[in-house]
Amino acid sequence: MKTKKITKAVFPVAGLGTRFLPATKSIPKEIMTLVDRPLIQYAIDEARAAGIKEFIFVTSRGKSALEDYFDHAPELESELRRKNKTDLLDILKDTNMDSGAIAYVRQNRPMGLGHAVWCARRLIGNEPFAVLLPDDVIA
Repeated sequence: MKTKKITKAVFPVAGLGTRFLPATKSIPKEIMTLVDRPLIQYAIDEARAAGIKEFIFVTSRGKSALEDYFDHAPELESELRRKNKTDLLDILKDTNMDSGAIAYVRQNRPMGLGHAVWCARRLIGNEPFAVLLPDDVIA
């Protein structure tokens, strides 16, 4: 039997963030920073280092900051280029995702981790995949 390389990862980020209230009332917990970057960036970096190429986020209402974080910011990039701040441009590159490499699936009701993964089933298909929990950081 041939083993297939895992290139897809599911990030269940639909939770309500009750453990971090009141901060998470307006900020998704995966966007909260640890030192100089959001928790989700640590998970993305780890996934990329492991060979993950496709990133599937299971989200819920109020997670637009997550989508914005991974989107390109042309105005910001242009301003940094104009000011020759190449070090900051390099940092921004880590937050950008290629088209087709990222997908968002909505979990309409919080029904647990298993249900969150189930919500991503159509994007996973019959492929092996990883599940990363970006709100748990172990140092």
